[in-house]
Amino acid sequence: MTPVTLRRSLPLLGPLLALLLQGVLVLPARAASALAAWRISSQGELLLRTSAGARLGAFFEDGEAGRGPRVWIDFPGELSRPRTLPGSGPIREIRLGKPTPGNTRLVVEFDPGVELDPADLRLVGTASNRWKMEFKGLSTRGLRAIGEGDLNRPSVAWRPPTTFRPTTTPVSPEGLPTVPRGRYRVVIDPGHGGPDPGAVGIGGLRETDIVLDVSLQVARLLQARGVQVTMTRTSEVDVDLPPRVSLANRVGATAFVSIHANAISMSRPDVNGIETFYFSDPRSARLATAIQRQVLNVSPGSPNRGVKRGRFYVIRRTRMPSVLVETGFVTGNLDSRRLATPAHRQRLSYAIATGILNYLRGGS
Repeated sequence: MTPVTLRRSLPLLGPLLALLLQGVLVLPARAASALAAWRISSQGELLLRTSAGARLGAFFEDGEAGRGPRVWIDFPGELSRPRTLPGSGPIREIRLGKPTPGNTRLVVEFDPGVELDPADLRLVGTASNRWKMEFKGLSTRGLRAIGEGDLNRPSVAWRPPTTFRPTTTPVSPEGLPTVPRGRYRVVIDPGHGGPDPGAVGIGGLRETDIVLDVSLQVARLLQARGVQVTMTRTSEVDVDLPPRVSLANRVGATAFVSIHANAISMSRPDVNGIETFYFSDPRSARLATAIQRQVLNVSPGSPNRGVKRGRFYVIRRTRMPSVLVETGFVTGNLDSRRLATPAHRQRLSYAIATGILNYLRGGS
């Protein structure tokens, strides 16, 4: 497996922000932590057992002003019980916490004066659910083994949830969640446009017509709640994918939401459903989960096709939490009838806006 090389955190951004070194396979918010067991051996090795297939982020920060260096590992899934454990020898303490909802962090803090070279620190995957990091150059005098859980127990692969907690979607703009005005900027991306109509379904129903209408309504709803909104297009024009990504990155958006409608062969009108995609960021998984839940609320009977990882260009190349939501199948006998009606498109706009606002509030 490819090792994860640690890098130094960015000192101007504070102690808990750093460069993410590798994409992370993440669990939707509130899912159980992927960290199953850990141990620091008396020989100065950190050993981990995780959910099968999980991928981790590894970080390093130099010590300063009476504080020793720190190494921390970020895992998908939320820790149930934050805690701090005393270390021994050159290790001051070990902390386990949840830096953001839906995530787990294991921090190893060393004593002041300990020197580690991040170029020598590598988190190496030894199996689909096993990891090892050697603290090269670390004195092992007085270091005693410490850990939690069984490193040798088998782990199972994580599967996306198929159900969500019961919730409701507002039926009018007045019921939308509130957020601090002027604090957030969201980019709304209506898929396709102009000469590219996207999918064309039953009765000539065009994806671009659906998603532009929904996107414009979402933008107005968010703006009414004090969110700054930038749209990648506001009319039937052709916008290539790189400019959409460039726009989102340039304005420093808090979140990016690309809105689409799905399609399959016209011979399969039985295929319907809602699905939302993210690439790798755990924040994107939270955003996708929040939106998926709300869109399902206003689409009774339409199957839950889940929150999924995807490699779509617009969510893979944007630098902020980003998702792509498929609001239903234009080729589906259930979804297409709904998508063709202004009333349902309005309900979709309430749902997507609610999911975004819930995410911005830190909920889901």
